[in-house]
Order: sequence, then structure tokens, then C-alpha cells
Amino acid sequence: MSAIELPAWLGSGYALVLLVIAYGIDLLARRAHTANEEHQTRGFTYHEDHDAWLCPEDQWLWPQSFDPDNRVMRYRGRPSVCNSCPVKDSCTSTDDGRELGRAVDAWPSSESARFHRGIACSVAVLAVVFPVVVALTVDRWTSQVLLLGAALLVGLGGVPLWSHLRHSPVDPEGVLFKSLDENLEERTAALEALQRRRTTYGSDRRAELETPGGPVPLALGRTRYASDRYASERFASDRYPSDQREVQENA
Repeated sequence: MSAIELPAWLGSGYALVLLVIAYGIDLLARRAHTANEEHQTRGFTYHEDHDAWLCPEDQWLWPQSFDPDNRVMRYRGRPSVCNSCPVKDSCTSTDDGRELGRAVDAWPSSESARFHRGIACSVAVLAVVFPVVVALTVDRWTSQVLLLGAALLVGLGGVPLWSHLRHSPVDPEGVLFKSLDENLEERTAALEALQRRRTTYGSDRRAELETPGGPVPLALGRTRYASDRYASERFASDRYPSDQREVQENA
């Protein structure tokens, strides 16, 4: 250990610290991205089979458009439904219906995610270059071996960042660079698929209601909004507690 110079130890340790910082930048960016998505969709449930969101008031938000720049699918509720919703003031301020977005690609395919991943990769490159430069300034061969070994170790540690970024292009499906005819064909196919999903959903729901043991249909007097149903149920239980007890005893 006495044969290794102090700059070699400092350079090797600094390189490892830079690698940790690179992964920290990527991790914090990913967590911020996930937290922002969870905040935007809080209370909403995405149903992949229908490609739609179900809001807390049991209303559907259907896909309306695709944002090719950010690779985000936009979903929007019907204005007539959202504007008459009892909790509209706490949900959205627009009269065009509540809108949600969903990223169609995994991390880090979006532009913002690739920007932060690029910063992390740049820090990882600096972590490799720094010990190599220090190795040119020391005199003992043992110090040079330590620094070059640290550079190799840090380089191998940063490979996952580069590999994931290289295999996650901004346009993995070729959406941005397709011809006009291809885009028109895809839009037509997407519209037909959306109409089929809506029709299938309605028929499936009717079939479930008619099937014995299926979901119980809404009772008379309930509204289509979950908050109104909850309020009416609570009012009924407070107004007629004896009837509720009799129902529970008979059940």
C-alpha cells in the first residue's frame, strides 16, 4: 500500500463517487417521473382491456389523441358528464372534460427521461476519464494500475446506463417518421378499434347483469355518480336504521 501514491487513491475514490452520483441522478429522475404520473392519475384506474381510465365517480375517460413529441396518449372524459359531476370543482377547472395522459413507452423513452439519463451517462463518462487522466500524472506503476483498474471498473458499472439508453429510442415504433398514408391508416384503425371496444364493453356489461351470479345492478334511486350513490346510501342508513338491521338479519 505504501507504494501507491495518494493521488491514485483519491482519483480512484473520486471515480467511484461519480459513478454513484450518475446512478443517483437517474434514480431521482425516475422517481420524480413516477411521482408526477401518480399525482396526475390519483384516484383513476387504467383498464388495459378497454384502453381507458375509470374515474372515482365511475365514469370513463376514452383515448382522444396521441402526442408524438412526448409519446403520450391523451384521454378525456365527456364534457356533458364532467360538467354535471358533483365533484367537478375538485377534479378539473376546464369545461371540456377531465384529461389524463399515459406514456406509451417505458423509461427512459420520453424526451425528458432521456435528457436526465444523458446527464447520468455524461457523469459516468467523467468517472472513467478522471482516473485515466490522473494515471498520466503519477510516477509509480502501481498507482497507474490502480487508477486504470478503477477506470475499467467504473466503465463496466456505467454500461447498464448506456445500454438501456441505446435500446430505448425516442421513436421505437416509428410513429414520428411514418408516411402520411401510414399515419392515416393507423388513425382509421385506432378509431375502429375504439368503437369496437366501446361496443364490446356495453354488451359485456349487459351480459354480466343478465348472468346469474354476475354484478348486482344499481338499485332504484341511485344516480350514475359514485359520490351521489354514497350520499344516498348514507342518508338511507341514517334515516331507516331499523330497515337496515332487518335486511342484515334476513341475509
